[in-house]
Amino acid sequence: MKYQGSCHCGGIRFEVEAPEDLQVEECNCSICAKSGFLHLIVPKSKFRLLSAEENISIYTFNTGVAKHMFCKICGIKPFYIPRSNPDGYDINVRCLDTKPRSITIEQFDGQNWEHHAHKLAHKSREI
Repeated sequence: MKYQGSCHCGGIRFEVEAPEDLQVEECNCSICAKSGFLHLIVPKSKFRLLSAEENISIYTFNTGVAKHMFCKICGIKPFYIPRSNPDGYDINVRCLDTKPRSITIEQFDGQNWEHHAHKLAHKSREI
């Protein structure tokens, strides 16, 4: 299924291909817990940016591998390139305009990321 998504103001718009029934992660690391991000990790080939990149601001911290992408206008982070899957995109399910049939949320211990990141590595692989 193809989902449309955006930031709050619509300055960033995107499309992602994913199943009708989503399995996503809720992470307890500092940035995810504070932003309420629900993670849907997909291969880069399943993601398409529909708007110009001019409204995107990138934030990195710690190792600099993750590229957190925010709207310069409204401040919402609809997706980013995750450290666990630098070959994919991590979509905030809460930013999807098209809603999935169902969502199953699994807890992910991002506070102990180094011990658990391997559990996510398969999510950006092509099927």
